[in-house]
Amino acid sequence: MTPEVGNSPVVFDVRGVSYIYEGKQMALKNVDLSICSGESLVILGANGCGKSTLLKLLDGLYYPNEGSIYAFGKPLTEEALRSDEYNFAFRRRVGLVFQDPDVQLFSPSVVDEVAFAPLQLGFPRAEVERRIDWALAALQIEKLRDRAPHRLSGGEKRRVALASLLTLEPDIWLMDEPTTGLDPRSQSWLVEFIVEQRKLGKTMITATHDLSIADEIASRICVFSEDHRIVASGEPSDVLNDHDLLHQCNLAHYHARATV
Repeated sequence: MTPEVGNSPVVFDVRGVSYIYEGKQMALKNVDLSICSGESLVILGANGCGKSTLLKLLDGLYYPNEGSIYAFGKPLTEEALRSDEYNFAFRRRVGLVFQDPDVQLFSPSVVDEVAFAPLQLGFPRAEVERRIDWALAALQIEKLRDRAPHRLSGGEKRRVALASLLTLEPDIWLMDEPTTGLDPRSQSWLVEFIVEQRKLGKTMITATHDLSIADEIASRICVFSEDHRIVASGEPSDVLNDHDLLHQCNLAHYHARATV
């Protein structure tokens, strides 16, 4: 049975998780975190604090050195994901948008990129075509259909990466530093996209150090310190107005006043 907090089921339950790269570099240290269906959680922290690693653990790309992760009430483990049935169900519900779209985009054309995930998960060709057309229209990139992804702008690449996941209609979006390299107009559009997905009942989990978008998209914020621990979690206004906390976590700085 999937546990609940209030009336919302817990979709991810992270218990005492630590992760060390190649047995040397600490990325996460004793992390406890429960994420509920339908919330927009912002994971806030400076570069190198472990945010991206946590998203990859939640996506089943990495596995903890210590502790455990439960997804939808079941253990999220390497062994579990070897099951085709479990893997299909999980990949259908959870999607990760990488910080660098170039890491995610590899097909010769945009339409091939957007078609890849539903084809891999075995959707009928007619359904794949329907989903392609719908995703391209939703992301307003129909004109890019036959373009090569590597020739697109940063904002266009970000939209293609989102479209490639939108074809799966995931319940949970994992977004890693989504505003990196975006101009103000593209950033504003991305914020609207995240807000709209949450209105549709999706669970949005966004890792960022960008305080401005955190204020716009978060229903809850958890904060990582530079020693790879979660040191605060709460209402966006409470967290973002805690200037001492933000300073200690290298998310904001005090400026000396000029003297006359």
